Amino acid sequence: MDVVEGIKRGDRRALARAISVAEGGGAAPLVAALFKETGRAFTVGITGPPGVGKSTLTGALVTRARKEGKSVGLILVDPSSPFSQGALLGDRIRLSEHFTDPGVFIRSMASRGHLGGIAGATGDAVMLMDAFGKDLVIVETVGVGQSEIEIAEVADTTVVCLQPGSGDSIQVLKAGIMEIADVFVVNKADHPMAGQLRREIRVMMTMLDWQGWAPALVMTQATTGEGTEQLWEALWSHHAYLQESGELRSKRAGAFAHEVRNLIVGRLAASVDGAMAGAVASGLMEEVADRVLDPYAAAEQILQRFDPKAPAATAARLAPRVRATVKGLHTASAAEIAHHREAGV
Repeated sequence: MDVVEGIKRGDRRALARAISVAEGGGAAPLVAALFKETGRAFTVGITGPPGVGKSTLTGALVTRARKEGKSVGLILVDPSSPFSQGALLGDRIRLSEHFTDPGVFIRSMASRGHLGGIAGATGDAVMLMDAFGKDLVIVETVGVGQSEIEIAEVADTTVVCLQPGSGDSIQVLKAGIMEIADVFVVNKADHPMAGQLRREIRVMMTMLDWQGWAPALVMTQATTGEGTEQLWEALWSHHAYLQESGELRSKRAGAFAHEVRNLIVGRLAASVDGAMAGAVASGLMEEVADRVLDPYAAAEQILQRFDPKAPAATAARLAPRVRATVKGLHTASAAEIAHHREAGV
């Protein structure tokens, strides 16, 4: 495969084409050919609400990495239009100073409706950049809230950026965003309320029982570069901790389990969509609309197209419970209930 050989040779155009193929859903053969070449890059996810300064902070980290001679891959995810599915891909504007650097590869991605703050092909793009030989891969998410935490399944280290004076302290109190952070960054540290936000984060951290690594807290002013060195040190301290503790391997294994599950669910969802289209065409949904069939019975009929034995076995196992429910549990004797429990139905 020409693209695979190009990536192994360090051809940037081959990498760009490979990521485009992945975005189109054709990543499987590429990953199969290159997967053994991965596992060496340090992957950092940068997430936080809109306007917090993620892109400026990312640019500062790239500059710091290049000073050490590290090659960098950037994946910048922008939100898509709900109407055209297009995106401005405006994060490139703030990183224009790195465009001509041969040691930096920048790829913008539209989220295309994918939830979780990243694009559907982000994980594949990370693996392709890893196989290409990048030392550091940074993924910058779209502006996210406290429930959009999928970046933690892609990155080795997750940086949660917050800014003072915009209600971020309320976000810190909510489940999700607190648990995924390996490093907290309070950006725009010159703001009068920066100290207050820092104290609120520290208070919240004391309420959680951290096992192993407790998130670092760094104050930055990305536009001037203030705090970038401390952030850089925090990132690599966490990376060293992951390696020394053995958590890097277990964390990546968990992330792969999540990805494999998503791939399986995606395949099954496509099959279910096809079965549903057939059910609509055959008039099965009309029977539900006319109250001839209930939704559960219709689902069982559709499931029989995948595994004819499974629904029958399920129905046979549940039959006693269904009958007892229809009659009313108040009519069932204590002995009957005990019998059903022992039988596992």
